[in-house]
Amino acid sequence: MKNKPWGVVLAALLLGVLLLASGCAKKHISPAPARPAQAAVAPKGTYKPYKVYGEKYYPITSAHGYEEKGVASWYGSDFHGKKTACGEVYNMHAMTAAHKILPMHTKIRVTNLENGKSAVLRVNDRGPFVDNRIVDLSYAGAKALDMVGPGTARVRLEALTRTDEPRTDMAELLARESYYVQVGSFQDKDNATRLIKTLKARGLAGSRVQDAVVRGARYWRVLAGVFHGLSSAEEARAGMEDEFPSCFILAD
Repeated sequence: MKNKPWGVVLAALLLGVLLLASGCAKKHISPAPARPAQAAVAPKGTYKPYKVYGEKYYPITSAHGYEEKGVASWYGSDFHGKKTACGEVYNMHAMTAAHKILPMHTKIRVTNLENGKSAVLRVNDRGPFVDNRIVDLSYAGAKALDMVGPGTARVRLEALTRTDEPRTDMAELLARESYYVQVGSFQDKDNATRLIKTLKARGLAGSRVQDAVVRGARYWRVLAGVFHGLSSAEEARAGMEDEFPSCFILAD
């Protein structure tokens, strides 16, 4: 076999190198473009019923027309920096609030009935889970209402909803729900039983006693009712307010 000229050998070697490089290029995968950062989204599930201290709560899907009166409290440094029920980090210096059933991020106007001062806050947490309290304000909210020192105050709460929010969902929901007005909470069951008898004698045949364990202690809650529709329950609560100043509404 004759030796091939060096030029032919060199050309063959170059061709092999080019083919190898071409094959490697076909197998090369470019890195995928970086995905844009997504804004934080509140975790799902804040509309689901939940239970705290033996009491079950049913968050509503619309705040349109929601209004109530009761006792407000506030929470501050003990919770500062911790996660709220919607996943945000609690900032005691922001105008936020905790409510048991209002939709997350609902804007509310809270008016201190003792001095007339009011503030607008955003719901981003659940609570307060203490008898006779309807809303927990941030430190900033409490300061705006001048109630930091006293710790609590009688307030009126009004939901501020968008004009384009559907009205039917809320109206239908409130019309078909059953409600009670909690008028007392006792550690002595006999006291609760006596109050129930008084309520039933006044024609509130649906009144009942509900027991609950709160921080290791058993309480007997007296619920007057039953009332169909939130407006009916609010009317009843207003009528009982003089006799039971700390009464408040609970959904059945």
